[in-house]
Amino acid sequence: MPAHRVAVLALPGVVPFELAIPARIFGGAFANDEPLYDVITCSVDGAPVQTSDDYSVAVRYDASALATADTVVIPPSHMLQEIVDSHGLLEDAVLRALKEVRPGTRFLAICTGSFVLAAAGLLDGRPAATHWGEAAQLQELFPAVRVDPVVLFIDDGDILTSAGVAAGIDLCLHVIRRDHGSAVASSVARACVVPPRRDGGQAQYVRRPIPPGVDGGTAATRAWAAEQLGRPLSLVELAEHARMSVRTFTRRFRAETGVSPGTWLAMQRLDYARQLLEDTDLTVDQIAARTGLGTGTNLRQQLRESTGVSPTAYRRTFRS
Repeated sequence: MPAHRVAVLALPGVVPFELAIPARIFGGAFANDEPLYDVITCSVDGAPVQTSDDYSVAVRYDASALATADTVVIPPSHMLQEIVDSHGLLEDAVLRALKEVRPGTRFLAICTGSFVLAAAGLLDGRPAATHWGEAAQLQELFPAVRVDPVVLFIDDGDILTSAGVAAGIDLCLHVIRRDHGSAVASSVARACVVPPRRDGGQAQYVRRPIPPGVDGGTAATRAWAAEQLGRPLSLVELAEHARMSVRTFTRRFRAETGVSPGTWLAMQRLDYARQLLEDTDLTVDQIAARTGLGTGTNLRQQLRESTGVSPTAYRRTFRS
């Protein structure tokens, strides 16, 4: 049986790291010393492609090679605004290239490659992932897509999408696991010196999930509260510090930050806890007390709900 062909479409401005992921991951999958995947790289017209860095890459194939593929991979591009315009329309040459793809072919999009699939109408009504920093734009530009800003990747059968950068590795390993089982995927992961699976989603990589707020009537109180996280802070106390009524303070606070005082305070406590997990040797209970989260049990629950991982797993990933 011939190897499963994976065609990687390099678009102008392609990011070299993500461009190389499919060849490195799929190209490392073997059974009985035979390659399980045949990975090729093409451009729209077969010409060299300028990357996001200071060099171009020469490819062997043009878009007609997509017709031979069993799986098509779309890596991200730093020239996305020229490929997908502000109305969500796909550049004509790219659209023509995608029409070369045979019906039933599997699609993988890494990072902002999801924008290309969405602009081609392939993600309408379907779940999709992209880099957390671009998720809101993807949702705004393509409201028919069910964007998930938290997960590392989404497997929706014949279309799979991932978060940014190294999440493309997670996605490709997942595809190998789906196609050929965990043993093959684990072997590839060991050769690449990466974990076969990563805990949690991309929420753990977002430093501040909510906006800190602009300067305004509650700015001084926010700065003061950030220094008081180790003790309970009531809404009345916050309003008194700002010299406002509770009602006025709540309204002004939400207008300036986009969230309620309680939500802002909870996120500040959790963000501080994440910082302490990264930078100190304090125990989980000590961190919970210092950040005002109360108990280690509460910290574990809130961190898992927010990032998908335990404090131990988080510290193992981000410890300085």
